[in-house]
Amino acid sequence: MKKFINTLWTCATVAIALMTSSSSVAQQLPQLSLFPENAYVLNPAIAGSNPWFEVKGMNRTQWTGITDAPRTFTLSLQGPLRNPHMGVGGHLFTDNAGPTRRTGIQLSYAYHVFLNDKVKLGLGLSGGVQQFAIDGSKIKLAQDGDPALLGQLQSQTVFDATFGAHLYGENWFVGFSLPQLIQNEISVFDSQNQELNKLEDHYYIMAGYKYAVNDDIKLEPSVLIKYVSPVPMKWEGNLRLWYKNMVWLGGSYRSADAVVVMAGYQFKESINLAYAYDITTSGLKNYSSGTHEILIGFRFNQ
Repeated sequence: MKKFINTLWTCATVAIALMTSSSSVAQQLPQLSLFPENAYVLNPAIAGSNPWFEVKGMNRTQWTGITDAPRTFTLSLQGPLRNPHMGVGGHLFTDNAGPTRRTGIQLSYAYHVFLNDKVKLGLGLSGGVQQFAIDGSKIKLAQDGDPALLGQLQSQTVFDATFGAHLYGENWFVGFSLPQLIQNEISVFDSQNQELNKLEDHYYIMAGYKYAVNDDIKLEPSVLIKYVSPVPMKWEGNLRLWYKNMVWLGGSYRSADAVVVMAGYQFKESINLAYAYDITTSGLKNYSSGTHEILIGFRFNQ
């Protein structure tokens, strides 16, 4: 029985990895195609870098056509305090895939240093909890009546933290973040091999620049680089074309995974809508018709 439980947990660990990424071998954390629209959920140092508060909700339905494929939802709020050097924020998230679920909340604080009149440096730290759960009632066992799961919901809650830095000017930024700093071990079921259940530390590097072609048109390239040991580094490049700071069209390439087409609309700098469609280029393209991601945001003054 113990061997069966260990095997079951190993399978569940793989399922959690699949649940939290479209590049499941490399990443344990959610994949976001609209990262240029909501980079704060990746880097807490961004909180307060603009003179307004904004709340953004994002829903991602991954690998349409595959049963029990991952579904991700995030809700974030961030902005500056009255002290122009400080920003605060927080975000909720949930990832679901078949019988597995990851849910959590992070609260963040950032301090911004004015290096000169045009360049600022933000340093941020977020902390919170996340719960990993496996619903045994949704798992079909080869051996009926096996008491390993008993049709119950098994879960574990752990504390986690993220550190980030954000160097930015009026039309550019460079940053990095380190999620899953604590590297907790997850043991929803008893397992003799905790090495398989560890939350690995990740390394994110991001950069972007907005170039004004003329008074109406701007080009905004950006890049996100992700690394987690021991797998190869992953990256994605984005390019958006803005018209009058109101409507934008864009595309993205994610290494060994997908090509993304996306579009967005900003109404009076207060309501933000965006949509992205991932065209899978990996072996999953034979089974999935793609991934859909939608974002809605609201901006408030300080």
